[in-house]
Amino acid sequence: MNFPSLRRALTALLMLTALPLQAREPVEHDELEASLAVPYQADNAGGRELVIELLFPGGSAVAVAWQLQIVDAQGRLQREWTGSAAAGDRRSRLALRWDDTDAAGLPLQAGIYTARLATLEGTPEQLQQGLAAVEVESALANPVRLPQLQQWDFVVGPLPLAAMPSFEPMPLAGSTSWLRAASDGPPYAIHFGNLHSQTNHSDGGGDLSTCNNAETPQAGAFGPAAAFAYADAHGLDFLMASEHNHMYDGRANGVSASATPQFANNLYADGLAQAAAYSAAHADFLALYGMEWGVTTDGGHLNVIGAEGLYNWEYNSSNQLIGSFYTPKSDYAALYSFMRGQQALGQFNHPDTSGQFLVASTALGYSSDGDEVMVLTEVLNSSAFSVNTTESETSRSSFEGAWKRLLERGFHTAPASNQDNHCANWGAAYSNRTGVLVPAGQPLTPQSFRTALLARRVFATMDKTAQLLFSSGERIMGMRFANSSALTLRVDYASSSGHLPSQVQIYEGVPGRNGTVTLAASTATPTLNPAPGEHFYYAKITQDDGKSLWSAPLWVTQLDPADAIFRDGFF
Repeated sequence: MNFPSLRRALTALLMLTALPLQAREPVEHDELEASLAVPYQADNAGGRELVIELLFPGGSAVAVAWQLQIVDAQGRLQREWTGSAAAGDRRSRLALRWDDTDAAGLPLQAGIYTARLATLEGTPEQLQQGLAAVEVESALANPVRLPQLQQWDFVVGPLPLAAMPSFEPMPLAGSTSWLRAASDGPPYAIHFGNLHSQTNHSDGGGDLSTCNNAETPQAGAFGPAAAFAYADAHGLDFLMASEHNHMYDGRANGVSASATPQFANNLYADGLAQAAAYSAAHADFLALYGMEWGVTTDGGHLNVIGAEGLYNWEYNSSNQLIGSFYTPKSDYAALYSFMRGQQALGQFNHPDTSGQFLVASTALGYSSDGDEVMVLTEVLNSSAFSVNTTESETSRSSFEGAWKRLLERGFHTAPASNQDNHCANWGAAYSNRTGVLVPAGQPLTPQSFRTALLARRVFATMDKTAQLLFSSGERIMGMRFANSSALTLRVDYASSSGHLPSQVQIYEGVPGRNGTVTLAASTATPTLNPAPGEHFYYAKITQDDGKSLWSAPLWVTQLDPADAIFRDGFF
């Protein structure tokens, strides 16, 4: 599509949405939801449809500037489109038909390419300023608002499939087709589930016939017990009802002066009780209840897993805390410290690379307490307001870039793939799952689940029928170990639905360096020679249908071979 036709498409889009653009002050729960859908392979006509979707729930429509680029495997720009559109309560959709040609109209050579989308609530000029400043580490020191970034790989032309080692799949809980012992495989079973959803204890639980946005807190049709039953019936092994901690006063923004701590604490306790009761009555399903802490404006959302009481910063007109424990708003260093004392665990939810999770004025800032408690980072979410029930939702957002930044900061987090369900389709919107490895034969309980998360025995997948294992000898993903010789790595993959691996990638970084994660290998069984010091590696598989899987990292302390005192070992 050339620029004149692109502008016509944008004009048509704006006329269709007919949304009034208004200047407005941000509120606590506003968040632009931008997604990019890119077919992995060209269609029969030799091209593909690139789809940008925009949603800004809860307020007046806003103007969003966007830039879409196609780059090759070396990062060289091949094609670019730019524009602006309105985003509001109803999802806006822009489809660009592209024939796999570069800016000069020449066909791209066969290979793997990446589509990159940058969006910003603002003007095209502000978007360009934000892109120029995207590498600035301190969000507070940078006056320019940074854009949201999305990227997806795709293939042009015929390419050979990735060569993979022979692998006996791990047992899959609840699936008789995979319940077989691996003769020499890992002694773990995979449990698939969703660790991010809401019910009518906060702003979720919306009836599918009317749901297209966040509900008024406590006004949704369905509560935690209904969510657990729905997820269980749709094949999940676990579900977390992660309720917004600041909505127990009945408001999404601000504080209700008439709210009472009794109502909030009783509601939270009721959620814990519903989860415990459902798990006790259904031995093959783990129901989890907790909170999504924080706000999106000058904050960042994270899930608190294993909290026995409500964390909050809101007080009513009688100066009573609306919760059980005071945690200062947007103070992530203090939150991490408190969570560590409470032995709670955490997950970074849909993290942005700027302006969120500030510690010492640094976005995604590191602290030793945070490193202890934060065990997961979302790398993918399907649309929070999807009403899809056939696992085919096309609006999805990627956060792999923010995960890379967190790993470089020094955090030891595994990837998660969740759905952030606000409507009553818990786990059914898309085929993505978070996979947790529990010793084979051991039941899935709060204790065994917690142990697995602490060990970071986790992978994220867009395909619930696929599995991924990343290892070095007997050491599997999530482990930290010392190594004094060449480092051998192995990526194993299996699909029960007949899919094949199109590409395998192993990424490398240095914890605490605050630098850039780089591609270390594009084969499944490489041998690397790391420099002495700290390293992390994670594996990514992209299937022949474009769906990806991400492993938890291996964290490696590479010893100087001249040091004969230490040998390879675990710590």
